[in-house]
Amino acid sequence: MTPLKICFAGTPSFAAEHLAALIAAKHNIVAVYTQPDRPSGRGKKLQPSLVKQVALDNGLIIKQPKSLKLADAQQELAAFSPDLLIVVAYGLILPQEILDIPRLGCINVHASLLPRWRGAAPIERAILAGDKESGVTIMKMDAGLDTGPMLYKSKVTIAPSDGRESLTEKLSNAGTSALLHTLDNFTALSESAELQDDTLSTYAAKIDKSESLLQWQLPAEQLCRVVRAGVGRVPAYSFMGGERLRILEASPLEQYPLAADKDVPAGTILGIDSTGVEVSCSNSSLLVTRIQLAGKKPWSIRDLMNSGTTIVETGKRFDNGDSNG
Repeated sequence: MTPLKICFAGTPSFAAEHLAALIAAKHNIVAVYTQPDRPSGRGKKLQPSLVKQVALDNGLIIKQPKSLKLADAQQELAAFSPDLLIVVAYGLILPQEILDIPRLGCINVHASLLPRWRGAAPIERAILAGDKESGVTIMKMDAGLDTGPMLYKSKVTIAPSDGRESLTEKLSNAGTSALLHTLDNFTALSESAELQDDTLSTYAAKIDKSESLLQWQLPAEQLCRVVRAGVGRVPAYSFMGGERLRILEASPLEQYPLAADKDVPAGTILGIDSTGVEVSCSNSSLLVTRIQLAGKKPWSIRDLMNSGTTIVETGKRFDNGDSNG
């Protein structure tokens, strides 16, 4: 059987791991598409995407168009005569002209169990919603937003301790296996593709920075989800005396073990010891165990206590940064 001629399109680490899996499985990748190099770091030097780095390491042809809506970019893809285009977290819109080029169409590895969490931030939205499971869906792409027929699904459990990074790793492992399985059984899975039920769809909008501002009047469990969803990308934050602090790690407490008086305003620091900073919430408290002060590296609470800083102390109160805090 003649191997499929595959073009691959993706940009971040999640996509790079899928490209690496295809390479390891000896699939015939005729070209790799990724977003243009972006300035990064203090020097704002142009840096290649992780997908580009994998492609470079393996001597693959690389294309980095700014848009796929241009006729030149469409003609360039057509010149590869791909049987299939595999898209994983590419970040550019694929117009119908692109979708029509590959002989077998385009498939996408989406990090949710569609039709739940269509859109840009399915991993974060699953955590914020308190979902107990997630997964990956391999789907045939159409002109809609993650609306195409589903070829294959693979589920993963979301543990109470999972943050964005650990859940992404789980989904990446599930996704690479699911993608290889789909390619090995492409004809059969295509014939049995399942249409999505639009009435069950939810939208995973990109996380806005304002959503990561902790609202201390909410229950600790809900605040913990905000912390977990923001790890590594849009970290949860609050203010103390006008200074912004990132909350990087926390867990909910059902009771107030460090303070007898529960009648305190939300956001009040009830106590501090080497295990963490306990902060009052709605009917609960949040134990903050890792924090980052402005201009400082991330600290454990033990490091914070040893630093001698007085910014975070028992009795002080986190607020939202306005004059009414």
